[in-house]
Amino acid sequence: MKIIIILLILTVIFTSCSSTRLVESWKNPQIGIYDPYKIFVIGLTSDEAARHEFEAALKTELELRDSEVVMSHDMVDVSPSTDIMTETELEALENILTKDGFDTIILTKIVGIENKSRYLLNFKSYDNTYRQFKDDYLMYEESYYNSNNIEKYTIYNAETSIYCICPTKARQLIWKGYININDTRNIKKIVKNYVKLAIEVLEEEQIIAKIE
Repeated sequence: MKIIIILLILTVIFTSCSSTRLVESWKNPQIGIYDPYKIFVIGLTSDEAARHEFEAALKTELELRDSEVVMSHDMVDVSPSTDIMTETELEALENILTKDGFDTIILTKIVGIENKSRYLLNFKSYDNTYRQFKDDYLMYEESYYNSNNIEKYTIYNAETSIYCICPTKARQLIWKGYININDTRNIKKIVKNYVKLAIEVLEEEQIIAKIE
């Protein structure tokens, strides 16, 4: 059976996209420039379509930077008899990857969900330079007393980690980033935003090479 160490509902990373935002990141201070050669992309989700979409997009970008990439979706028969892997099975998987020449694992997962509400306000007709007190007050007053002006939405708290498993180095965490995703209606758009922004962050942190 296929290893289901599956990659996540993703949708993720950095700042310039309204649907995704990097909240915090950490880089191992012992690591200078990191240059992954063979990468295993994995994650956690029950959404097969989102997992495959994300893994394929990340694989494409990393291969442009001369890394060899294998998706968890394509890895078959590494022994677990159920979808839930034990610590022993995960250690066996890591050893198999190391023997096969992998030096890096990228893991993404959802670590929290926040339910939010916000007022639907239209600022398009307002010129901020000339707006008066009564205009501001009346606009918000209508929203407070009209339930139709309240939108409920969900923020997904995602976490992406990069681990070194190179046999000539210590097996350790290289980088971790926490990302909020506040719109998951369009998986293709979310994945595109995540991958684009994740790559920018990792290039800036000198974890993957920039395309010259």
